Amino acid sequence: MTQPDQNRKPRRGLKIALFAVVAVAIATGGVGAATAHSWLPPASSTAAQPASAPPTTPAAKPVTLAMVPETGATFVNPAAEVTALAENATVYSAVLKETASGESTDGELFVSGRKWVSGGPLKFATDYTFSVTTQDEAGKLDTTVSTFSTVPASNEADLAMFPAADSTVGVAQPLQFTFSEPVANKEAVEKAISITASSGQKGAFRWYSDTLLRYRAEDFWAANTKLTVDMKLFGVDFGNGMIGNFNKTNVVQIGNRVEMVADAANLQASIYINGALVKQYPVTMGDERFPSASGYLVVLSDKQRYAHFVASTIGLKPGDPANYGEVDVEYATRLTPSGEFIHQATDSAAPYLGQVNLSHGCIGMSAEGASWVFANMNTGDLVRVVGSPNETIAPTDGFGDWNIPFEQYAQR
Repeated sequence: MTQPDQNRKPRRGLKIALFAVVAVAIATGGVGAATAHSWLPPASSTAAQPASAPPTTPAAKPVTLAMVPETGATFVNPAAEVTALAENATVYSAVLKETASGESTDGELFVSGRKWVSGGPLKFATDYTFSVTTQDEAGKLDTTVSTFSTVPASNEADLAMFPAADSTVGVAQPLQFTFSEPVANKEAVEKAISITASSGQKGAFRWYSDTLLRYRAEDFWAANTKLTVDMKLFGVDFGNGMIGNFNKTNVVQIGNRVEMVADAANLQASIYINGALVKQYPVTMGDERFPSASGYLVVLSDKQRYAHFVASTIGLKPGDPANYGEVDVEYATRLTPSGEFIHQATDSAAPYLGQVNLSHGCIGMSAEGASWVFANMNTGDLVRVVGSPNETIAPTDGFGDWNIPFEQYAQR
């Protein structure tokens, strides 16, 4: 009888042990399940399924960036806005700075972050660097750098206003603007100058040349009116490439209405303050050859306690009976650039005050009368000459603007 194989039982035990190990591994997930989940089928199916593909991201739309001014631009108006407008992106950052100094100019974002606009004026004759970074729909950043330069100093234009800011002047003083460069765009310049009178008076501009502009009301300014002159000329195109370079507000005060009526026919000067007669003096005025200019004249700012007159300055030559050579006078108050004054009569003319006209167009007075005018009549006060055969004073020989009817005054 054959004996049973003693080695078979242990081998059966080994199989059982291996099976148990495999069963435990499957039951607990096993080493493979812990490190590669894709290896396991979905819970809803016992069949193996292929691994799913990762989701795809749509490509971002192409970005465009419009920058103003364009890179390389010159003669850029310093009052113009600098802008950057992005399409299919937002403006992530924008830096506008002076190329040389690095000084930056602030700005703001608009249009849901797609547009950047500079917030202040630039400087003349300056190079600028404009750096803009955009962010597209996928979050990608991209930077564009532009450079440009502003209008050079040779093309800056400004003006001088008379009377000066904070002056007090008489009721007959027009406002005068003298430009540093000829003005071609006259309407644009007029619109940039706003004049407000506390009296409510409206006025009109008149151009006497491309560089000389004046403004007056229909009638003389009301006494004690305040004139506010708001000049917004920065960036205004004067024409011919010239650009205004400043903004400024000036205030001018109008004083009392002080008026002299000088009557060449009756040889008398009457002086009124706010309509009331305060002084009367005998005078001598222009003779037949040199009659005093007629109409409305305005006291100028030139006063000379002692003045030296030379006949040759008004065209008189030696041998001319009217040639007075050179003479000294006192209390000279100028009325015209061409040479008409109110002044104390010379010793030779003083005996004829109120009797005959002997002057070369000036209004000669006694020492008392001339000194009163010198002390009490000021820039912008009114002098009305009547009774003289001479023609009306030219508008630009001083301020003869008031002799032009208002409906004809406005002129470009």
